[in-house]
Amino acid sequence: MDAPVIAFPAADALPADARLPEDSWSMRWLVDGAVRVWDGPGADVLSPVCTAPAGGGEPARAVVGRMPMLSGDAAMEALAAAKRAWGEGRGAWPTMRVAGRINAMERFVVGMRAQREVVVRLLMWEIGKTRKDAETEFDRTVQYIADTIEAVKELDRQSSRFVMEEGFLGQIRRSPLGVVLCMGPFNYPLNETYTTLIPALIMGNTVVSKLPRYGGLAQVPLFQAMIDAFPAGVVNVIQGDGATTVGPIMESGDVDVLAFIGTSRVANILKRQHPHPNRLRSITGLEAKNPAVVLPDADLDVAVRECVSGALSFNGQRCTAIKLVFVHEDVAESFVARFAAAVDALRAGMPWEQGAQLTPLPEDGKAARLRELVDDAVAHGARVVNAGGASLATFFRPAVVYPVTPGARLYTEEQFGPVVPVAVFRDDAEIDHFMRESEYGQQIAIFGRDPARLGALIDALANQVCRINLNSQCRRGPDTFPFTGRKDSAEGTLSVTDALRSFSIRAVVATTATDEHKQLVSDVVVGRRSRFLSTDFIF
Repeated sequence: MDAPVIAFPAADALPADARLPEDSWSMRWLVDGAVRVWDGPGADVLSPVCTAPAGGGEPARAVVGRMPMLSGDAAMEALAAAKRAWGEGRGAWPTMRVAGRINAMERFVVGMRAQREVVVRLLMWEIGKTRKDAETEFDRTVQYIADTIEAVKELDRQSSRFVMEEGFLGQIRRSPLGVVLCMGPFNYPLNETYTTLIPALIMGNTVVSKLPRYGGLAQVPLFQAMIDAFPAGVVNVIQGDGATTVGPIMESGDVDVLAFIGTSRVANILKRQHPHPNRLRSITGLEAKNPAVVLPDADLDVAVRECVSGALSFNGQRCTAIKLVFVHEDVAESFVARFAAAVDALRAGMPWEQGAQLTPLPEDGKAARLRELVDDAVAHGARVVNAGGASLATFFRPAVVYPVTPGARLYTEEQFGPVVPVAVFRDDAEIDHFMRESEYGQQIAIFGRDPARLGALIDALANQVCRINLNSQCRRGPDTFPFTGRKDSAEGTLSVTDALRSFSIRAVVATTATDEHKQLVSDVVVGRRSRFLSTDFIF
């Protein structure tokens, strides 16, 4: 097995466009409209990027900054601020006209854009994301906000009219749910967090956002933009140990919505902590074991290209990544040889290096866990068929493991990293069986050209997964498409429009359609006596 091809930089030899600016993000948290510097315990945030000392020596993980390890009391202070801003539904934010909330969101975007370069560099250093991917994550998030604003306008336009049904006059609008606890993941700490935070806010909810252990510092430069855009207490951001901070918040029973992207194990713990489960709405994006299926008539050029990208973009650290490849026995050897060669051709490097496709991993002990999974598969009859599997500090060279059998952990466990298990199948019923037995049901990718065979597989799998990708990798986008999963993969649906519905509820004002009551409603609307009951049209 060849040694991993990667070279960690010297601390005094970093390019100018990769260096971190002066630290203005350590030990910060946002509560009740103010950025505070925590004077209690903290924890160093270690980069996956290792650097060698200026005078020489072994590379060590660079320190990006310091994360505040907030206490339970501090977390509850943030929750109290969100509750005050909610004001039992009577706060300035939840009762604000939709146009006012849109204006606030537009002001936030202006402040957010000004911090683009700082956020991009923090994403590179905190989680090892390439500059290109970090820039894409930032820009995609800005676009997501713009799309959300347009979707809110359209939703409000549809709600601005009255309906007459069976002798009743009514107007149906969407109203917020209350206090939202928002928890995003480390792999897309900005985009995935904001795909719940932004719709929650713009629909009138107030928020406590708990930042992830890795990637949390990248959000701190946006605190001032939040303060400038939103009323005090509408958005509060905490950091620290989850059990210490999130436990008391959930146990209080004051959270109305849990927006969580992570593992089903943690999601179950959080939901069980809430004393009033029937009052808690959960919107989650959880783990997945998305397979790719290469049929005997597949275009192998397309299948290899899409499977490499689908399995190893951002080192495979995506819930939408292809985590198991099923190849028909007729083309297995040919596919595996080409796939292994394509994986070995991927370029390793530091996040800021032009053309880098493989970067160091942020999670502590990740390389060792991946090694365990590979060793277990080998013990069950597989082998590493490429020049991968070796590690150096935080870097793990992608391993293509073949043939993986049902007894191996890699067959069912989500590896969430640069290991690609390949299994052989003979009959399409094996794919159907795998998905029916799987604990997850997010997506599947199918590569083939026979319409009859593809049609049969689509019909067999449409009620097992929520997205079937034909001759293309699994992915989330475009953001206008519904993004969700079955079984332990998700609750609720996230897309631009679906998320707005997830973080709100339909409310109706109705009266009998007598002349007197029609006039009363007209007087309320024309006199602008209500912010909720309105025929305003937002352009």
